[in-house]
Amino acid sequence: MKYPVVLHTDDGESYGVMVPDIEGCFSAGDSIEDAMANVKEAIEGHLEILAEDEMKIPEAGAIADHQNNADYEGGIWALVDVDITPFLGKSERINITLPVLLLRQIDKMVAADPSYRTRSGFLQEIARAKLRSMG
Repeated sequence: MKYPVVLHTDDGESYGVMVPDIEGCFSAGDSIEDAMANVKEAIEGHLEILAEDEMKIPEAGAIADHQNNADYEGGIWALVDVDITPFLGKSERINITLPVLLLRQIDKMVAADPSYRTRSGFLQEIARAKLRSMG
């Protein structure tokens, strides 16, 4: 999932980073690169705590959802890609039946987009997207 983050600098030498979609999640670094690496760790740490407490993993909004917020004025926007799968709970193997042509299309999609990694990854992402769209 790609979480929007906003970087700010007060002195031009160090950067603070906030994650608008994850309450209380922020980080910092001496450079933009350090700040981005550190905020990814901060996001993963927050998600781990939420998972341990069996709380819902926050959805990533769009940058446009947050740009008009005065708290983020003058910031540099970026996206941080975080694999949320480890925070969704223990995996459970299931047996499903799919038509062979559909399975081949899934395999082509997975081969074309390595972010899915596997058939299971593809099916998980599509299921999450559908559930998000249903509200």
